[in-house]
Amino acid sequence: MKQKTKAVVKFVMPDSIACDAGIEPGDIIESVNGKSFRDILDFKFLTSDEFYTVEVTKTDGSTEEIEIYNDCFEAFGAEFENPLIDKPMLCKNKCIFCFMDQLPPNVRPTMLFKDDDVRLSFLQGNYVTLTNLSEDDIERICSLRISPINVSVHVTDPDRRVMMLANPNAANLMKVMRRFADAGIVMNGQIVLCPGINDGDYLKKTITDLKTLYPAIRSVSIVPVGLSKYRKNLFELRGFDQSSASDVVSLVEPYQKEFKRTLGTSLVYLADEFYIQANLPIPPYEHYEEFPQIENGVGLIAAMRDEIDEELKYIEEYSHLSPSPKTVATSVIAHEFISECVAKIKKLRPDADVRVEKIENGFFGDKITVTGLLCGSDIINQLKGKITTEYLMLSESMFKADCDVFLDDTTLEEVEDALGVKVIKTPNTGCGFINAILS
Repeated sequence: MKQKTKAVVKFVMPDSIACDAGIEPGDIIESVNGKSFRDILDFKFLTSDEFYTVEVTKTDGSTEEIEIYNDCFEAFGAEFENPLIDKPMLCKNKCIFCFMDQLPPNVRPTMLFKDDDVRLSFLQGNYVTLTNLSEDDIERICSLRISPINVSVHVTDPDRRVMMLANPNAANLMKVMRRFADAGIVMNGQIVLCPGINDGDYLKKTITDLKTLYPAIRSVSIVPVGLSKYRKNLFELRGFDQSSASDVVSLVEPYQKEFKRTLGTSLVYLADEFYIQANLPIPPYEHYEEFPQIENGVGLIAAMRDEIDEELKYIEEYSHLSPSPKTVATSVIAHEFISECVAKIKKLRPDADVRVEKIENGFFGDKITVTGLLCGSDIINQLKGKITTEYLMLSESMFKADCDVFLDDTTLEEVEDALGVKVIKTPNTGCGFINAILS
């Protein structure tokens, strides 16, 4: 099948097959072994052989056929201007909890783009609902065995899932996941939990159903629904409070213990927010095993706490650093934990002059309390005239990937100019945090 967009090369990795073949940015890969390809999946499949030929249109318009000998079965080594080499599948759902329906007006267009593409799940870790797959799509995924796939589960009861996603195809979830499991495809699941909608008995059924897919299902995360202040004329939802968050922890813990005993894994993990909101201790580092869903805020605090405690055993290795005064700006939900980390560091290094400032989310609303959704405008508005240190530490999770831009399009430089500070983008690791404090 011919691709819908051209496979234009954007970047060539040094010392790669593409580099050795003379491929350059701007070149267009037309075919492999005389076959056109629909997307990046086809391209990866066709270039996985020991020998193949690529047809390339060079930037000067000339065409070349290049023979590739790949006896080590290496990746081709080129990135494309369109990573999919195809148009992404758009989301056809109208989920009652969709955060993108709750965005402020006049946000950048890219924030409004909703995909539901299994290929992006495989390539970039996106979560997908599996509602827009044709029979051919399912067969192709099974034959290519692309893995892992991250699935937006939410609930396994067919009628309830159709209601939550507003898509009749949502009822087929378990059938599709079973076919993937039978094909040897590994999956991770996510449940966005909405009080009174998919918790309680629905959550019990969902956990029980997903367990039947083990070991194809590697992990399941449960995260609380996010509700912004722009939630207008949408399905009526409420957030979690201390009591309801505690109920979720109490419901899930017995399953975790049972699965740990019978499967050797907890399988189901709760986002850190549930424990914090319920005023319960975060589970220990060991609870999260290999931290399969740390990018979802599952076990992030346990991982960072353990890394800091371990790194502080070697605090003398930082003795050559003379720390300058710094301010750490963090979210409402992380403030207590970050303050705890700073106190541990200052106990061993009293010369560390650090203040921790809590930033409330004015851009999305005060019900949004996680660090990754803090915006530059709120940092400026809440710290202007208040910050006295030369340096301001901000978690790298606040910024768009690979650039210095917040979700509200404020730039790192604008924060620096407005506050008269130097911003330190700080990794969410123990070593990175300690180094930023003491440098």
